Amino acid sequence: MNSERVYRMKVSSVYPMYIQKVERKGRTKAEVDTVIQWLTGYDEQGLQSQINREADFEAFFAEAPDINPNASKITGVICGIRVEEIEDPLIQKIRWLDKLVDEVAKGKPMEKVLRSGI
Repeated sequence: MNSERVYRMKVSSVYPMYIQKVERKGRTKAEVDTVIQWLTGYDEQGLQSQINREADFEAFFAEAPDINPNASKITGVICGIRVEEIEDPLIQKIRWLDKLVDEVAKGKPMEKVLRSGI
């Protein structure tokens, strides 16, 4: 995996793909926004600002107001790699986000996606 290339990916280019992925499965953009906001601490305006200014993932997570303390409870496999075993902190945060969006797309209840009862 070329970490530098992933760091430089623009959130604005990946965000529509997240939305398409969940909408194909009957879920909503609002649910994608909810998981992003839960993970990062951005509010709706802050998230939209990051998208509008075409922030890359490195800046997006560096400027995140508050990474959720329950993010470490995100476990499982994404792209064949266990997210809890990723050593690069930024790659792990990106994969956490991917995992959350996957869980929404798979129909998992939001309270489970957001690790409310864990």
